[in-house]
Amino acid sequence: MRNCIRSNIVHLQVVKTNSEKNMSAEVEETLKRIQSHKGVLGIIVVNQEGIPIRTTLDNSTTVQYAGLIHSVTQKARSCVRDLDPQNELTFLRLRSKKNEIMIAPDREYLLIVIQNPSE
Repeated sequence: MRNCIRSNIVHLQVVKTNSEKNMSAEVEETLKRIQSHKGVLGIIVVNQEGIPIRTTLDNSTTVQYAGLIHSVTQKARSCVRDLDPQNELTFLRLRSKKNEIMIAPDREYLLIVIQNPSE
């Protein structure tokens, strides 16, 4: 299941390179496809400043996740660059006892998918 979600996340990143006209519909379709996977609790799209621009979660949960995940992603990017200046962060997965958080960073956006790994 995780590989399927990851391939949808990668598809969403590729969709961004298509024309603006088609992008919105394809992005919505991909988000719906990700959300339909068993165990997915929510999806958040965050801009460069860490501000949520699309979410399937309630406002307070979205704001909390967006701020914290934006921060940890910035630190992970820094860490990867410090280790190798020619390298860049392409995907980040955090797993706790309750949730798994998959983060697909891009130049303009972060895609955050929260799922229950036991489902």
